[in-house]
Amino acid sequence: MASHINLNIFKQFFKSGSASGIIIFGCVILSIIGANSSLAGAFQSFLGTEIGYSSDRLHLRYPIQLWINDGLMAIFFLMVGLEIKREMVEGELSSPKKSLLPILCALGGASVPALIYTVLNRDQPTAEGWGIPMATDIAFALAIVATLNKRVPPSLKIFLAALAIVDDLMAIFVIAIFYAGELHSIYLLYSGVILLLLFLLNRFKVTSLAFYLLPGAVLWYFVHHSGIHATIAGVLTALFIPTNTTSDESPLEKLEHFLTTPVNFLIVPIFAFANTNITFQNEMIGGLGSTLGMGIILGLVLGKPTGIMLMSWISVKTGLCQLPENANWKHVLGVGFIAGIGFTMSIFMAVLSFSDALLISEAKFSVLCASVIAALTGYLILRGPKRLTSKYNR
Repeated sequence: MASHINLNIFKQFFKSGSASGIIIFGCVILSIIGANSSLAGAFQSFLGTEIGYSSDRLHLRYPIQLWINDGLMAIFFLMVGLEIKREMVEGELSSPKKSLLPILCALGGASVPALIYTVLNRDQPTAEGWGIPMATDIAFALAIVATLNKRVPPSLKIFLAALAIVDDLMAIFVIAIFYAGELHSIYLLYSGVILLLLFLLNRFKVTSLAFYLLPGAVLWYFVHHSGIHATIAGVLTALFIPTNTTSDESPLEKLEHFLTTPVNFLIVPIFAFANTNITFQNEMIGGLGSTLGMGIILGLVLGKPTGIMLMSWISVKTGLCQLPENANWKHVLGVGFIAGIGFTMSIFMAVLSFSDALLISEAKFSVLCASVIAALTGYLILRGPKRLTSKYNR
């Protein structure tokens, strides 16, 4: 009887909206503890261990860290791409009326933080990190809102999800355009051939997922060697997987449902564990007050809500858009701060931006501090007085 009850509790935990965020947060804590213990050297050595296959014609032997950041995260971006396409076909981004407010808010929420960072880091060695405070972590942001349950209107959760998806789409473009390495035309040509194949498969209404995922894996290899970041292959593959607007489960929806659990409970936690292993140094505390640290913290904590509030206000006052149903300006402000949780994407941008290990560690630490401040502030704003709870219980 006791084991049956424990099993139900376990199942309920993994079905809850906050479960993924809790697990990711736990991995962050474990990673930081490990990085500041006697295990730090062994862990770094493990991440640097090369695994895979290599020959004169095929090179697939990389450090474990690269397999995580370029391989596993490509699967994460595959799911993000599936979410983006589904929302564009049948969801919150399927019509101008539905999509305009979250799109405009995402633009404001990305451009203002980037501007703040750029102004503070102009002509500095850290200038390349302007993309770090642009991003919103979907998993953490939605997990925070999920803990509020009926204290916020359902429309606000949809608005945040759509905003975060557009935010991720912009981050993908930034990575593809500004964080590409030296481009190799022959691999770009091979990638183009694979994309043409995927297009034809979609055009001829092929529904078997294997016919998309196998070429997608080959596309990952070519994109990786082309100089463009390999994770883009995940998004490109997702855009060709068929979907529909009917109640029948499409190949896209089938794959998205299959990936949700491993991505949220395995891939993102592994990424967090491998990339937040920050060994604290005296310089890092001072780094919070540096142009790098202040650019990230002010960008995420102040730039995000400022950009989102500003674009919301302009859009509503000009009659272009309306606030989400049952939502008010306090809700929008709270969402603005919640969107300042950069974490996964911001840390990913930090790794792409710098080669200096100390700068990467300072950037990660600043992202963690900013994300905690933004999360707490947004949570307290949205939690609001208890009398609001009854309004959304009706």
